[in-house]
Amino acid sequence: MSKLEAVAASYLESLARHNAVFATMANYQNECQALLAACMQTLQSGGKVIWCGNGGSAADAQHLAAEFVVRYKKERGPLAAIALTTDTSILTAHSNDYHFDTVFERQVLALCKPEDLVIGLTTSGTSANINLALAAANEIGAMTVALTGREGGKVKDIAKLPIIIRNDETARIQEAHMFIGHWLCEAVDMLVAE
Repeated sequence: MSKLEAVAASYLESLARHNAVFATMANYQNECQALLAACMQTLQSGGKVIWCGNGGSAADAQHLAAEFVVRYKKERGPLAAIALTTDTSILTAHSNDYHFDTVFERQVLALCKPEDLVIGLTTSGTSANINLALAAANEIGAMTVALTGREGGKVKDIAKLPIIIRNDETARIQEAHMFIGHWLCEAVDMLVAE
């Protein structure tokens, strides 16, 4: 067997690890229902959903904010959502002039209102910029949710609703987070679609 064939064979091993995580997803039903309730309360009260994350989680935050503003499956009006990861001028100015740890906190202080929902994605639960953003949102009186992994890290004690994917592999945690995000989009669609 060539090296390429051996590496290609790892496809099934990766799929098995993915399936092992998804076999546990029913365990998060109550937390996900609480997330949906918080999201609907936010939207019905005229608030917005604020997303933030780093790296792949930044991409996921942007993806999910886009699903809210544009659409998921059903035709409906736009839903108020924003990803704090998209404005390169803010991200670079703040990180250059202050510190990257506070890059999302500063935006939360500028944009967040008590009726908003702030969702932080951090696979480790130890991302300082996510933790500070959620703490700032708590001070404002907004609802805070963490999509995290491993043992939850510090964020589990900061977010009002931590959803902890009990796994140690970043990619598998992110796949679970995207399932939750896509389910949230689908559920919201069912509740608000015209």
